[in-house]
Amino acid sequence: MDKRGSRRKRAARNERAHRAAADRPQSRFRLWVRRAFIWGGALALLGALFLGLAVGFSARSMPSFYQLKATQNAQTIIVRARDGSEIVALGPSYGKWLTSNEIPQVMKDAMISVEDRRYYSHFGIDPYGLVRAIYEAVTGDERISATSTITQQLARNVFLNSNRSLDRKLREAVLAMALEAKFSKEQILELYLNKVYFGGGAYGIDSASRKFFSHPATELSTAEAAIIAGLVKAPSRYSPTADVDAAVGRASVVLRLMKEQGRIPANVTVDPSTVNLKEEKGQNSVRYFTDWALPQLELLLPETYEPIEVWTTLDVGMQRAATAAIKSNTPDGAQGALVSLDRDGAVLAMIGGTDYVETSYNRATDAMRQPGSSWKLFVYLAALEAGYKPDDRVVDTPVTIDGWTPRNSNGRNVGEIDLRTAFAYSINTVAAQLGNEVGFGTVASMARRFGITTEISTYPSMVLGSNEVRLIDMTRAFAAISDKGHSVDPYGIIKVTTSEGRVLYEHERRRQSQLVPDYVAAGITDLLQTAVNTGTGRAAQIGRPVAGKTGTTSSNKDGYFVGFSSGVTTGVWMGRDDNSRVGGLQGGTAPARAFAAYMRYAVKNRPVEEFDTDLQLPEWQLEPDDEYMLGDPDDYYFIDEQGNLIEPGRPDDNRGDPFSEGPVRPEDGQRPRQSPALPQRGADGGPQAIGDDFLDEATGANRDRRPRPAPQQTPSQPRR
Repeated sequence: MDKRGSRRKRAARNERAHRAAADRPQSRFRLWVRRAFIWGGALALLGALFLGLAVGFSARSMPSFYQLKATQNAQTIIVRARDGSEIVALGPSYGKWLTSNEIPQVMKDAMISVEDRRYYSHFGIDPYGLVRAIYEAVTGDERISATSTITQQLARNVFLNSNRSLDRKLREAVLAMALEAKFSKEQILELYLNKVYFGGGAYGIDSASRKFFSHPATELSTAEAAIIAGLVKAPSRYSPTADVDAAVGRASVVLRLMKEQGRIPANVTVDPSTVNLKEEKGQNSVRYFTDWALPQLELLLPETYEPIEVWTTLDVGMQRAATAAIKSNTPDGAQGALVSLDRDGAVLAMIGGTDYVETSYNRATDAMRQPGSSWKLFVYLAALEAGYKPDDRVVDTPVTIDGWTPRNSNGRNVGEIDLRTAFAYSINTVAAQLGNEVGFGTVASMARRFGITTEISTYPSMVLGSNEVRLIDMTRAFAAISDKGHSVDPYGIIKVTTSEGRVLYEHERRRQSQLVPDYVAAGITDLLQTAVNTGTGRAAQIGRPVAGKTGTTSSNKDGYFVGFSSGVTTGVWMGRDDNSRVGGLQGGTAPARAFAAYMRYAVKNRPVEEFDTDLQLPEWQLEPDDEYMLGDPDDYYFIDEQGNLIEPGRPDDNRGDPFSEGPVRPEDGQRPRQSPALPQRGADGGPQAIGDDFLDEATGANRDRRPRPAPQQTPSQPRR
């Protein structure tokens, strides 16, 4: 029995040991789970404690409900013309403050449906909505969006800025919970609906209702409430005054959500397209200018919320004249744009389209269109800088360059003409030859030098204006010619002051640079004046000197005219936004007429200025005969390849008579090739004029000039 009992005891001990060994991993796991739960709970409790303290402190230090009602943190901007008159007031517009009982229930329902469907059930932040947004972002490969509750939006609008940093989002969440802790849901909704921005300077539903529907918010219908609620997501995009279709489409989304959430009966039909919107009478073309100029304040001023006054370069009378000129001359169905610069770059007038209310797209500063032959400004500038002169003879003849064969608009060629006539009548074949001779890259560099900021290709056809440009850039280039080749930087803001008159910014003119020599600026001005006097730009004449250039693209898709007179430079473009053909549109027709109509007013109080077209050529470009007549030939000294002086009138021991043509070689009956470093004697034994090859080497100019095409026929009167 003792032995049996021992065996049973040992077996029991072994079984217990096996069971303990089998239970050991499970015990360890349970132990770690228990520890993690304890530590996690402790950390969560600690985090909740800190969050509660943060929320409590924020709620305690938060302004009262009545203080928040009286606080408005939006900025008012008064924009003034160059004479100090007020042209537009931008910034907040506040309607009547509506209490929660005065706000229509349909307005509350519309806003909650589209912005925060669980508004009445969350505590400032919506955990379910946040988790759902994160899940959709992870599974749909999209960033987190639409996670802010109405309370969070109110906290951001009142206390914070709109950046997307994690720190700002955390503070926004804390402030939202503090708002919920301090105020009731109805108070928070009242603050939100009276403070949220709806676009067009309207803050609060009453201001928005009066702006868009011409009545107070207490009279809002279901469709109108849906339109207003839909604006919060993107006020500029869904504004009914900017895009009615976008506003109606967004309102339809709001109405669908209201039905899905049971806030309006499913069988009720509401058509937002039937809403009567407030008409904005008249065309406020000044907004094209302010839309371009005012964003520059972000770079010019430190961050400030105080009311400011912006003194601009805009001339009210010129702006009115520009508006009338564009509206009366632009072909039906087309758009027009105009930019006018003073000699220092100040923008005097800017028109970005025929009607700002219809479309706010600024075609003067944003649209990129082909300038046509007005681009030849840069071709001829490069040619003049390379040594051409307005009186030089060129040949209008068929030409093919790298497989490209340009043709003139009239389909004819007139043969030999001077450079001035070729430019005035915008002859394409001559421009192509000039571009090929000076180099298409040189033409592109010239355009860059004069302020063209868009991409420039160097294909041969670029000489005829195939590159797309902005109107303001082309006007800037012509303004530099008006200022005798000096750089011009367009600007629209003269100074910025506070409402008390303290100066925050004042414009200082940038240091000018000389873009081309004076004689090049004088030469191109000569050509531009001829283009208006006798060429394609005759419709731009205004009874005083005008210089300018027309431009017309293929199939009459774009019409350009850019020119200047009495220190004012103006560019005009016309065409269709879809780049379709405009019948009869040419740079010398409607654009030139609009230019003339505007410029007659723009320069009427300015003195008449004659253009400086007197070419004072540099010494290297003087004709050899002129140089020879300046003194005795014996005064000339030449330098050989070793740098030694050689007197041309005396024989040289090493090289023989410098005027000798050299002996005839018996083997080929020809004389040896003369060195370009020395002049030759004529048949009468007298010295000839210095040749181009010698002059290049003697002066170091080393110009690579191809021979100009020889005349093929007798010059005739060019045709337009």
